[in-house]
Amino acid sequence: MGFFLETLIGGLMSGMLYGLVALGFVLIFKASGVFNFAQGAMVLFAALAMARLSEWLPALAGIDSKWLGNALAFAAALVVMVAVAWLIERLVLSKLVNQEGITLLMATLGIAYFLDGFGQTLFGSEIYKIDVGLPKDPIFWLESVFEGGILINQEDLYAAGIAALLVVGLSMFFQFTATGRALRAVADDHQAAQSIGIPLNRIWVIVWSVAGFVALVAGVIWGSRLGVQFSLSLVALKALPVVILGGLTSVPGAILGGLIIGVGEKLSEVYVGPSLGGGIEIWFGYVLVLFVLLVRPQGLFGEKIIDRV
Repeated sequence: MGFFLETLIGGLMSGMLYGLVALGFVLIFKASGVFNFAQGAMVLFAALAMARLSEWLPALAGIDSKWLGNALAFAAALVVMVAVAWLIERLVLSKLVNQEGITLLMATLGIAYFLDGFGQTLFGSEIYKIDVGLPKDPIFWLESVFEGGILINQEDLYAAGIAALLVVGLSMFFQFTATGRALRAVADDHQAAQSIGIPLNRIWVIVWSVAGFVALVAGVIWGSRLGVQFSLSLVALKALPVVILGGLTSVPGAILGGLIIGVGEKLSEVYVGPSLGGGIEIWFGYVLVLFVLLVRPQGLFGEKIIDRV
């Protein structure tokens, strides 16, 4: 039972990290109705900005405090991501207002490749580290109950707490603020939203900025765990089944979908993998989503859309 609980908790922690990346997909889709293929590139770009600025800014300002240097670098990286959001809206999205969804989707794919290449040009192509002070030493729980206790990664615990706070904050933002309601109106119908005076360009800058903030948080956490390298953008591929399972329009669904897939892939790898030769973690999420889509195409927590003609 102790080993089972350890595997279960590890799956929950991994699921929270997947959900953190999936949040960016949900935010863009909620506001524009577009599946943002650039989210993985945004996570990588944000992580690169944080890693390099945490080296450059303290050296330039003569700051010895790691906490102050990281805070300054995070603020500067957030400014960078907001600037990226503004440029995306000004140079790309504003030219594609009221275009077909496939056109906007291909635009985000082009943005992804550009950010990958521009990030390498601007920040370099080495493997960088992010050290924000998250504790990396594991801890043991329930040692009096189970022999040896249950091994828990402290860094994953902190990441789970951060993801939970983001979900609560974003859910309240979409539900209770005028800007959040405007974002949902734009997602439902661009032309109708414009006809009642909602500034589409400003709304898109806001949502891409918020998605950039989420990408920065996800990039800092993943970069702290794995190091900042260009394979980091592939983390978004792990988030694809999460966001589809949870529902493209559900902020809490992104986290719940991540928990389901995180737990499922860990348990299946440990208990079923040895009899199948292993590697279940790689494809488990995609197969699970395939079966769910056959029954509930909008995902477990997505909104069911009915078109009347």
